[in-house]
Amino acid sequence: MPDVAPLHLTLLMGPRIPVPVPQPVTDALMSAQITVTAGQRSGFQLAFDLSKSGVINNTLLPSGYFDPQVRVIVVATVKGTPTVLMDGVIIRQEVGVSGQPGQSTLTVTGEDLTVLMDLEERAGVPYPAMSPTARVAAIIAQYAQYGIVPMVIPELVPQTPMPTQRIDFQNGTDLGYVTQLAQANGYVFYLDPGPLPGMSRAYWGPEVRLGVPQHAVNVNMDHLSNVDQLTFGFDGSAREQPVARIQIPATKISIELPVPEVSILRPPLALRPAPALKKKVISDTAKKDAPQAFAETIAKAIESSDAVSGSGQLDVVRYGYLLRPRELVGVRGAGITYDGLYYVKSVTHNLQPGAYTQNFTLAREGLISLAPVVIP
Repeated sequence: MPDVAPLHLTLLMGPRIPVPVPQPVTDALMSAQITVTAGQRSGFQLAFDLSKSGVINNTLLPSGYFDPQVRVIVVATVKGTPTVLMDGVIIRQEVGVSGQPGQSTLTVTGEDLTVLMDLEERAGVPYPAMSPTARVAAIIAQYAQYGIVPMVIPELVPQTPMPTQRIDFQNGTDLGYVTQLAQANGYVFYLDPGPLPGMSRAYWGPEVRLGVPQHAVNVNMDHLSNVDQLTFGFDGSAREQPVARIQIPATKISIELPVPEVSILRPPLALRPAPALKKKVISDTAKKDAPQAFAETIAKAIESSDAVSGSGQLDVVRYGYLLRPRELVGVRGAGITYDGLYYVKSVTHNLQPGAYTQNFTLAREGLISLAPVVIP
């Protein structure tokens, strides 16, 4: 795939430690699509020209070079700054054969390295006297050979049960259990590739909606515009007020837990947050102790707090930078109601010869920005 000045794409592949691909593989790359979504597994798809006499068709494909579980790293360099877009493994290959010259293709699809945590079911693994944080750290440490470094934030509500009261057990895969613990505490779990190829950060903690915003996304601002169109939506039914009840063991009296303010984990971005129009009763909390039930109530409140969403597409060369997911970005030119800071919920990188675009989605909890000025 030819470079798009000032952009450069680097592709590495290999069974365990990826290395730069041969030049014929680089030349045959027709397109690359990489999707990164907050709190979810990232995925990629690479399409190659499968010429009848090419090295891919005659040597690399038969030898298993593109087989499932082969590791793939994609690095994009913009204005001299490299960014690791993906560190994952192939899970599927498809071959399309055509009698027309240049129409035969090899397409490989894969996911980030969390797929390795989802391969083995574990039944009844005990974690006596271990908090969720300690359990997550112990699980992630098992994947250090893949360059995965844990970044685990202690849960807001301490939950370290005495072994005489309760012992927690893992059932299911490592990924399923870590994700379950994250959701129960209003946290997210994902792998963030980089900063160097072959390294990834395993983040388990609250969605971070703080920090210096990225360069603003401008629309309807004449020569300052860097996107052609943005679409926003306000879903009035998106936000729910969770209701949870617990039972006091000594008296068997049932009491309702207070609904916590989600801004302790997710600072507000909007002046007019959407009201919670619905109440949702959380089931089975009466059987749990107070810290567990309280943490689950926080999680449910956070889960439904975003009522405003936005979507658009930008050209990387025109924008001048890579829009990064799971960070803040400013919006300008959309009017007082929808201007301001947003959390970048997802980004899809679309790379083709001569073009590099990004589709993105934004989110926040309401209308009108709290920030008086959006930095360009």
